[in-house]
Amino acid sequence: MSTAERFWTRRLRWRLLGAWRWPAFAFFTVVDGILLHTLGTGVRFNLPVSLILASFGNIALLVAADLIARFGARQRAAQGVEDSHLEVVIDRGGIALLAVGAVGLAASGIATHHLIVSETNATTANAHAVENWVSRYGAATYRRNLETANTAKLGPGYFRTCIADDARRRFLCLFVDTKKKPPQVVRDPSTEPNKPEPMGGP
Repeated sequence: MSTAERFWTRRLRWRLLGAWRWPAFAFFTVVDGILLHTLGTGVRFNLPVSLILASFGNIALLVAADLIARFGARQRAAQGVEDSHLEVVIDRGGIALLAVGAVGLAASGIATHHLIVSETNATTANAHAVENWVSRYGAATYRRNLETANTAKLGPGYFRTCIADDARRRFLCLFVDTKKKPPQVVRDPSTEPNKPEPMGGP
């Protein structure tokens, strides 16, 4: 084999060794998207949004790996050390960052998953408690309008739910403490409905 053939064969081999970052990107994007969807990080997203967020995050990791590798290559070149395998270094660095990102996302999701589950359980318990209370003690006008229930979270496991009458002018409001078993329901003397949450920042 001639010198030129050996050179191109070696060059092709190194290019192939440095060609795994994009397959790894696709793999880890799917993995990260599933983690975001199933575990969340304090907030759970639907699968399409999770995949979009994961793809942007992983692109950022690959860009970071590229910048770090090229910076290191420039530093070595300034010292007279040539790096002929930069693409392989970038490729392996990118894959390493993608793997670290997935592990970090899984750890974060596991750490916050119980918060999401607890919040969902508390919201469900509030709805059941309000429905049971209104069915037993509420006037007919409120029993007919349970679908108008509007809930404000006042604290961990503590809610204020208001239900409108037929005319939508008066409201039955209940404080519900879901931390107690069974949940404690107390009628609020005030008939003012919950204020809508602000849509934007201050």
